[in-house]
Amino acid sequence: MQHFDTIIIGAGAAGMFCARFAGRGGRVLVLDHSARAGEKIRISGGGRCNFTNLSVSADNFICENKHFPKSALARYQPQDFLDLLERHDISWHEKTLGQLFCDTKATQIVDMLRTEMAAVGAQLRLNSRVERVERAADGFRLSLGGEALHCTKLVIATGGKSIPKMGASGFAYDIARQFGLRVTDTRPALVPLTFPERRFAPLAGLSLPVRVSNRRATFDEAMLFTHRGLSGPAILQISSYWREGEAIHIDLLPGIAVAERLRQSRAKQGRRKLTSVLGSLLPARLVAFLADDLGLGRNLADQSDKRLATLEASLHDWRLTPNGSEGYRTAEVTLGGVASEEINARTMEANRVGGLYFIGEALDVTGWLGGYNFHWAWASGAAAGRAIAGAQKK
Repeated sequence: MQHFDTIIIGAGAAGMFCARFAGRGGRVLVLDHSARAGEKIRISGGGRCNFTNLSVSADNFICENKHFPKSALARYQPQDFLDLLERHDISWHEKTLGQLFCDTKATQIVDMLRTEMAAVGAQLRLNSRVERVERAADGFRLSLGGEALHCTKLVIATGGKSIPKMGASGFAYDIARQFGLRVTDTRPALVPLTFPERRFAPLAGLSLPVRVSNRRATFDEAMLFTHRGLSGPAILQISSYWREGEAIHIDLLPGIAVAERLRQSRAKQGRRKLTSVLGSLLPARLVAFLADDLGLGRNLADQSDKRLATLEASLHDWRLTPNGSEGYRTAEVTLGGVASEEINARTMEANRVGGLYFIGEALDVTGWLGGYNFHWAWASGAAAGRAIAGAQKK
């Protein structure tokens, strides 16, 4: 039976990043059932990987214990990752809202992580599916298709259930429950929302800036109409805070005094159709779609001040109730996971199972859209890796 100081299950962002630290203190093996490492990195950000955000704080994450992410985030910050990119000559650029992307290909990040792992002697085995994990007297025993491996420290970095076509599963949650750890309810997050009867199919492909909110959160970003419902950054963001049966509130013209503009137009061009005037504020296809519901067929001259105020209220608070989401198939991340109360916030080690660690998306820490989930992978991976290396050196 082969022995390693640390075995990390999952060759994604968190697992590989953890290995570059853990490998400084002992013999490390990273296992993954896939044929390639870092597949989620490779496809992210349109192939350019939104690897972090300039403004990362615990406020950008959803967790049962909002304080849990603070320690790891404080000890590994965006500039730390930028310094690493510089050492590997990887150029990057900033998009909206502090989102940072590679200038060329996301595979540069994967190559960098593999290089960093190799530099500390961490081994990588792909096409290796772990069938069973058992507690041993001095660590853990893993079974892989007739082969047995032993380790002192075991790190679970297999992520959540999102994008099952890439092999995502509930493996991390199964291991947590096996060892008596609580797992919070999980659901798709950062996911498009759907509506019955292809309601918005006539608007498919149309995008516009909006403010979307519910009683838990508010986001100002772009919304995209699809054949199945609504998507775009604003919708993906609010999906993490949405629950079945609830309405979302969409401000189609955030910050615009609609009634005042319409009154000014009425005074000068009262014979113009209301739809024509609104067409200068909103996409014409959307105005036509809303025309019947909002009674937009009349001339401006026929609209009283009260009617214009009512119309403005409707445009600032378009209330819609999704019938669901597109599910894990297209969800960027999984909301929920191994409960934070079970994990040491500084080391990512299970409080009641010495030597067992959970990092990345496997935990009940879910970031906003915009590089936050990758940064949690870096921060939590670094926290666990440093703790492991420090323990092994003692």
